[in-house]
Amino acid sequence: MNPVPAALGLSPTEITGVLEAASLAPSLHNSQPWRFRVLPEQIELHADLDRRLPATDPEQRELRLSCGAALLNLRLALQGHGVRPLVTLLPDGYRPGTDGSGALAVVRYGGHARQTPELARLAQAVRTRRTNRRPFIDAPVPASHRSQLLRAAESERGWLYALSGRDQHAAVRGLVARAHREQMADPDFRSELAAWTGREGAHRDGVPVSAGGPQPEPQDEWVLRDFTAGRGHVRTAGKDFESEPLLVVLCSFHEGPLAELQAGLALQQVLLTATTAGLSASFLSQPIEVPHIRAELRRALKTTLEPQAILRIGFGSPIATTPRRPVTDLLMPRTARTFS
Repeated sequence: MNPVPAALGLSPTEITGVLEAASLAPSLHNSQPWRFRVLPEQIELHADLDRRLPATDPEQRELRLSCGAALLNLRLALQGHGVRPLVTLLPDGYRPGTDGSGALAVVRYGGHARQTPELARLAQAVRTRRTNRRPFIDAPVPASHRSQLLRAAESERGWLYALSGRDQHAAVRGLVARAHREQMADPDFRSELAAWTGREGAHRDGVPVSAGGPQPEPQDEWVLRDFTAGRGHVRTAGKDFESEPLLVVLCSFHEGPLAELQAGLALQQVLLTATTAGLSASFLSQPIEVPHIRAELRRALKTTLEPQAILRIGFGSPIATTPRRPVTDLLMPRTARTFS
């Protein structure tokens, strides 16, 4: 018997597939910090605070970004089944900064949805998207692709700021290096990184060695984390990452939990659009995770918008998948009040 209940007019098997798609969203260290309550008339998205990473993400900003990305996947999966999702963000009952009780989002049946070719491509990209930490081909991303990514962010109330010029790249490179040094000086951060990355054997979460990318080396122009716990592939002498990567900063128009959820939706829309265009992406998260350096990043960009994520985008090679928890681990008890 399928432990996943029917909902929104879909069968238990169909809802299982919807939740599997939602769980394929990116998350900090592949922590997968989301849970779902499935009721006949609605699906609730909740943060799984047992999976928060307090040393790396003390404000739970990236946790909510991840949940927003999972929500976009869930929306696309429902549309693929002909369901128009009616989404309410931060319904009554959510209390950020406390015990996290209440839903981050509630999804109800909003009528019939027509599957368009664009939605079908995005839904397919949910299954094929990967965070690619390897070097990319040293080739520029065409202007037409950049325009697609900008429109993708705008479609979810986000803004994509592309770095331009050597001075701006140098400024951001310096912020990445400083944030990295501050984090690596924190023993709690180092312990958290070691606990979630460089995994070998059977795990349902975290970053396995196979997806960790190469080990960072002293000559690297960009400071990157070692997601392999020192067990990853070591590059040959002189082989560095691409000389001028496309770096974009995803920004929101305001601050707070609502903005972070919306930024997560925009982030996933950008990542899926990049996937459909044959592009790969990885994160340079350090300046976002250190509050005072995030403020410096905003000034370096000369913007009043709120930076939410930094992406490195380019043409990459195929990489292995990262593990995911079974849907049964994501389910919450089926008791809830109706949100207005």
